[in-house]
Amino acid sequence: MTKRAFTNGLLLAMETIRTHKMRAFLTVLGVIIGTGTIIGVAAILSGFDASMTSVLRSFGPNSIIVFKFPVGFHVGNMTPEERTRKSLTYDNVLHLRERCPACEDVSAMLFINNNIVNAKYMGNDMYDVNLLGVEEGYSRGSGQVDIHLGRFFTDEESHRRMPVAVIGADIEKGLYANMDPIGKTITVGGHEFLVIGTMLRPAASFFGDTDNRILLPYGTMQKMYPNARDNAIVVTAVNGKLPAALDEVRAILRIDRRVPYDKPDTFALSTAEQMVSDFHQITAMTFLVMAVLSSIGLLVGGIGVMNIMLVSVTERTFEIGIRKAIGARRGDILVQFLIEAAALTGLGGIIGIIFGWVIALVTRLVFPSLPASVPAWAAVSGIAVSVAVGLFFGIWPANKAARLDPVVALRYE
Repeated sequence: MTKRAFTNGLLLAMETIRTHKMRAFLTVLGVIIGTGTIIGVAAILSGFDASMTSVLRSFGPNSIIVFKFPVGFHVGNMTPEERTRKSLTYDNVLHLRERCPACEDVSAMLFINNNIVNAKYMGNDMYDVNLLGVEEGYSRGSGQVDIHLGRFFTDEESHRRMPVAVIGADIEKGLYANMDPIGKTITVGGHEFLVIGTMLRPAASFFGDTDNRILLPYGTMQKMYPNARDNAIVVTAVNGKLPAALDEVRAILRIDRRVPYDKPDTFALSTAEQMVSDFHQITAMTFLVMAVLSSIGLLVGGIGVMNIMLVSVTERTFEIGIRKAIGARRGDILVQFLIEAAALTGLGGIIGIIFGWVIALVTRLVFPSLPASVPAWAAVSGIAVSVAVGLFFGIWPANKAARLDPVVALRYE
């Protein structure tokens, strides 16, 4: 097929679409919805993936989070053995500091599980705050502490169990609006603490748009909440020694927790890259499911294209007879109708991409922290799939047109 023949076929197809605009729009409505949905979902998942990847990597490439079961995206899939594991202890933290040469910093984190904690100052209240007991090393190794006012507490204050606290940006704004919170008290779960520092909201955080953290010294948390037993350990490896640190931490904890040599670990080590990899698997599966569901729209659109092309063949039978009578070959007729079907669904795909871009734009406006954007691969794939749908569902009508007998076609009225 020559370039000129292709161009003429495309122009003829566009003229046919222009002549029957409403019919063409209704025909490819399924393609528009299917493509737009896939593009919109890809944009949202792409933004969500970028946001969560930024959060996970904010812990640093050398950080290891140690907990009794995997941190991140496995909580709903825990085995019975994982659910019954004993919590890590502060002795585990001390042993890691003593015996792990590849570990630059080891910090404990104590939190209250399944318990809602409220905070207040004078007449102001904040509900369901995120209360954590941490050590001074947490401010260096977690990537989540950026002091705004005041200072972070010291290990000495933790050992002496001083009633001091460092609060997050939204706690500062909600309880101490238009005043300096440093030196003032805050009541948390019935206990009173002195505010010695405030934090800026992290650029990337598990806490999302709200920063309702209240950090207490580890020893103070133990004293005020003696029933708190869930410990996590944040380990920062020496630069370039993350694999060695992982091996050393695993060996030390297996000895501490008396795990037999032929049994699996009774704890979990999570790194930023491993959590990112787990999250990518989840988003990939989610996109696959959404793509399959959205392809129903493409299927409906394809059937609509096939039906309308069959109608078009019937309407243009006489025209086909004339073209064959003056020398058009079967292949010319076949290509003409395939180009028309592909042009129809291709335009539907372009409109669908615009629809998906609008979804991404609205998502960014409603959720500013979610950087939804249409990936280039999604836009190219959207057009390619739309054209492919037209070609696939246009084969039967095009073949029917190409096989018409010119004598019979010329007699058709």
